[in-house]
Amino acid sequence: MNKTRVLVVDDAVVVRRVVSYVLSTDPAIEVAGTAINGKLALAKLPQLLPDLVTLDLEMPEMDGLETLRVLRRDHPRLPVIMLSRFTERGATTTHKAMALGASDYVTLPYGAENINDAIQRIREQLIPKIKLHTRAAQAADRKVSAATAPTGPAAPLVEHRLPFPHALRRVDLVAIGVSTGGPDALATILPALPADFPVPIVIVQHMPPEFTSRLAAQLRSKSTINVSEGMTNDLIYPGHAWLAPGGYHMLVVRGTQGVRLQMSDSAAENYCRPSVDVLFRSVAETYGAGTLAVILTGLGRDGLRGCEQIRAAGGQVIVQDEASSVVWGMPGAVAQAGLADQIVPLKGLSDEITRRVRFGRTGAMRLN
Repeated sequence: MNKTRVLVVDDAVVVRRVVSYVLSTDPAIEVAGTAINGKLALAKLPQLLPDLVTLDLEMPEMDGLETLRVLRRDHPRLPVIMLSRFTERGATTTHKAMALGASDYVTLPYGAENINDAIQRIREQLIPKIKLHTRAAQAADRKVSAATAPTGPAAPLVEHRLPFPHALRRVDLVAIGVSTGGPDALATILPALPADFPVPIVIVQHMPPEFTSRLAAQLRSKSTINVSEGMTNDLIYPGHAWLAPGGYHMLVVRGTQGVRLQMSDSAAENYCRPSVDVLFRSVAETYGAGTLAVILTGLGRDGLRGCEQIRAAGGQVIVQDEASSVVWGMPGAVAQAGLADQIVPLKGLSDEITRRVRFGRTGAMRLN
């Protein structure tokens, strides 16, 4: 069995040694190398070819955020787990890293007196996350390789349209699925939506617990619509966006008093909880043809099956284009499957979403 190769990047020699030692005790993991800052780590990548990088946030010469920006630009599919400190500054910087597309994070206690606690946290949290994210990345790579393997003349990617584009259905809910690079994408789209946005919005952003509430607060501060982290039994209504809480699936369920949110801690799907597919299945069942699904930048294929069900129910699907995506895994999978009614650059998505939800409310009869 091939071992998972990990590059450990941290300026603290004690942390590098402790992380490397604990990782090396797992038979499925090999420490491919270490680096004391981001500049050296980037230089080592072509030689070491790691399957995953653990990245400290606070380093001299080239810190974790700057390094992550380069990694996401040049190696968009490489999983990166941030290692942060138990401090408010560490929490703030880690949130910025998640917004830049970090795969996950682990907080480590620092100091010689906390070595045993650090070892336990590496074993209980870092090692499982390394295995989770490398499995997800490898599965996505296999699917991409199979999808792009030559089988004859390549068919051009054709923009898929609804069977009757002149008779678009009224939209009653917008459902958004997003992963790597999502916070910045959401920060571009949601603040550009009008204050009188006429339908509710539900969102799955792949993000660990504790960070979704912070993201919701940031988006709320920039937007004219309200944005909040979803809670069980929240009644959904127009002009408000709900973000699935990290660690829970979010569903919409129709009752006697309207449509409410439900949270579930059932098993992860597509290695994700929350999962876009889980939300989209419930949306297809509850709203059917009144659904507008939006798939944004992200690694993997979460949301593909959900989009299939939304289209089968008569709903609409639009996706972010490749050029503006940090990773064109999720939107690319939907587009390549022929499920996308339209492929739109990030900067045009808020206008396109608004235009589609206005249909049936302003007398417009067709898309131009």
